[in-house]
Amino acid sequence: MLDLSGLGKFLILLGLAVMVMGGVLTLLGRWPVEGNPLGWLGRLPGDLFIKREHFSFYFPFTTSMLISVLGCILLYFFLRH
Repeated sequence: MLDLSGLGKFLILLGLAVMVMGGVLTLLGRWPVEGNPLGWLGRLPGDLFIKREHFSFYFPFTTSMLISVLGCILLYFFLRH
C-alpha cells in the first residue's frame, strides 16, 4: 500500500503558503499611500489588457511568470536538503 501522508502534508503546506501570499498581495494592493510599493504588480509590460465596447479581458501574463519564478526560487531554498 502506498503511503501518501507525506504528499498530503506537502499539499496542505503548499496551500497555506499560497493563501498567505494571496492575502499579502491583496493587502498590499489596497495600501492607502500614494507610493504603493507593489503598485506596478499587475501592470507590467506583457500583462494583457484588451478593452472593447462591451468586453474587457485582463490576463497578467508577466506578473504570473514573475510570481512563478520567485516561488520556484523560494521553494528551491526552503526544500533543498
